[in-house]
Amino acid sequence: MLKKVLLVLIVPFSFAGIMNLLSFTWIAETPDPDYADVISESYGVFALPIPQELNFAGEPVPVDNFEVLQRYDRELLVNTYWQSQTLLFFKRAYQWFPVIEPILAEQGVPDDFKYLALIESGLMNVVSPAGAAGYWQILQSTGRELGLEVNTEIDERYHVEKSTIAACRFLKDAYDRYNSWTLAAAAYNMGRSGLNRQLTNQRSGNYYDLFLNEETSRYVFRILAIKTIFENPQGHGFNFREQDLYPPLDYYTVTVNNTIDDLVEFAHSHQITYKELRTLNPWLRRTSLPNRSGKEYEIKITKESLFGRQMIPDMHPEEDTDIPASPARESDL
Repeated sequence: MLKKVLLVLIVPFSFAGIMNLLSFTWIAETPDPDYADVISESYGVFALPIPQELNFAGEPVPVDNFEVLQRYDRELLVNTYWQSQTLLFFKRAYQWFPVIEPILAEQGVPDDFKYLALIESGLMNVVSPAGAAGYWQILQSTGRELGLEVNTEIDERYHVEKSTIAACRFLKDAYDRYNSWTLAAAAYNMGRSGLNRQLTNQRSGNYYDLFLNEETSRYVFRILAIKTIFENPQGHGFNFREQDLYPPLDYYTVTVNNTIDDLVEFAHSHQITYKELRTLNPWLRRTSLPNRSGKEYEIKITKESLFGRQMIPDMHPEEDTDIPASPARESDL
């Protein structure tokens, strides 16, 4: 039967394809004992030790509870052996934790919540199926409630500093309600009304005793797993040099309180590309910045090229670049 199947498969192939297929068949049927020895001696997948003591935001985690231990162990294994993603977490955290950490400290929110942003978005400006956006994955309506400007031209959910402050506001309000940072984290995931309903229905005030939807029941444990790995990278198999990590961005800010009709021209006037402007300021959502109220915005300008570009040439040497004759449209870019 095997010979018949191989005959059918190799008919359409070239001679090289036939040789490759026969070679693959030979390897599969005739394993190299030396190669097998190399694998057995050099490769292994290990169960991971569980810390005897564990806390989230200073609140003890009952790892002596076997069900709790299993939930934590699952997330620790997943994040340790999903090496590519977790290594990217290390790289991006090196760039953005120096921005997030001081804001958490200033706002009176425990430092462990920086890992919440990491598991929410991977520190990328992604949009969830429900429409939550930015590093902190904030919904439009929630963002506005928390003081962020969210419209078609400006979306401060993508503003790292302002969205971090907004997330802190939510977390502090939740802590005041539940007197628990662990429940505040759960509320961040499922909303206060959803958590309130479960606390009432189940007559329990402890996250670890609640029967919740799978996402929320895993939520705090995902944060705990990443925290554990970050506190001991080499102990979990992660090895890297400082030069392998993504450095913090070097920029200065320009304060504006007027309308900018053409952000492409604005970028060029500061010797950067529009791409660099949007990369540093993802909260700008169009090629113009309407500002009828005279509100002050701080726009980041990179000190050095982000993408190895040449100096921006003077595109219109004989024109007044402050008032472009034909502003660029979003659809043109």
